[in-house]
Amino acid sequence: MILHTFTGGAVQTNGYILEFDDKTCLVVDAPAGIADFLKGHELKATYLLLTHQHFDHVEDASALAESGAEIYGHSEFDRTLIRDQQAREAWGIPVHVPDFTVDHLLEGKTSLTLGDLTFEVSHVPGHSPDSISFYLKDELFLFSGDALFAGSIGRTDLPGGSHEQLLDSIRENLYILPDDVAVFPGHGPDTHIGKEKQSNPFCPA
Repeated sequence: MILHTFTGGAVQTNGYILEFDDKTCLVVDAPAGIADFLKGHELKATYLLLTHQHFDHVEDASALAESGAEIYGHSEFDRTLIRDQQAREAWGIPVHVPDFTVDHLLEGKTSLTLGDLTFEVSHVPGHSPDSISFYLKDELFLFSGDALFAGSIGRTDLPGGSHEQLLDSIRENLYILPDDVAVFPGHGPDTHIGKEKQSNPFCPA
């Protein structure tokens, strides 16, 4: 398995691609441009996992669904916060997101097995009501979405956001993981749980 990081869209959003030997792949988040990246590398997405559904993480979700990807996301999301309204109010960016359907709704803390991969899924609200993280224990990979960044945390001034809730989510669900777990966030560089517990100024352990 090969892990690729793709960064695209107006606010430089990270999407992650887990490529398998048969040229199929699992994708975490769908920023603008990731569908073309897959096509250019002759990869076929079979699954798309959404850490949350703010516009910048789902711009290419429809394109991936049309190519055959099954979409997984949290059940607790408000469509009115996802599309043009949220984009205009938060960023002043005129964004159109093609409609798509989440095929499989996730809730709470659960285990998700897709092919040979098993993820531990945790609900980590605070940045958004539908934020979830995906922990691939066998690889020590955590896909944190916009909950936890390298040296920072997600913004909480968007509709449905809560600063205290986000801090609780990080401490109760992410900081409990081993220190050597690699964190792959929705924006910016990757980091490790131990480093963030020790030095993240916005969420001390």
